[in-house]
Amino acid sequence: MARTSMMEKAKRAPKFKVRARNRCAICGRPRGYIGKFEMCRICFRTLALRGELPGVTKSSW
Repeated sequence: MARTSMMEKAKRAPKFKVRARNRCAICGRPRGYIGKFEMCRICFRTLALRGELPGVTKSSW
């Protein structure tokens, strides 16, 4: 409940531009945000390992 309310609050325009916070589009997590994919690191990793993100491959060396 708290996370969904914060996601709804983040959609509104903030009073000051500096207060805007990037959030994951899937789970709403504010930290570990990857801007290119617009999601957090945890959701990114799960989708990448399942092969659901085009162009993303697991690196190995």
